[in-house]
Amino acid sequence: MKEVQKMTETQSHKRAKDQAPGKSEVKIPGKRRLDSATPKTATEIERNAPNIPKAVERLKDSGRPRKVLQVPQKLMADAVEEMKKQGVPGTVKNLSSTKRRSVPRKGQ
Repeated sequence: MKEVQKMTETQSHKRAKDQAPGKSEVKIPGKRRLDSATPKTATEIERNAPNIPKAVERLKDSGRPRKVLQVPQKLMADAVEEMKKQGVPGTVKNLSSTKRRSVPRKGQ
């Protein structure tokens, strides 16, 4: 049996997850979890650039109409590009929620 190594969360990740609306660690298909979700909003917090595509994929598969991706401010441009690339409309915010960028649906 394959052993899964669980990484511990940083304090800033826990804080951002606790501030996000809704229940934390919500299950989605494929044995995955969203950081936080309400019936209408899915929120993912991602601090590492290589993992942004996976976070966008989880948002895409969440089935919620409102999608929020929180990243460090220096990664906001990368996150916006990845959401556009995967065709996921939503909002990209920095970790302190002081800056936000909207990603529109394709064709708008």
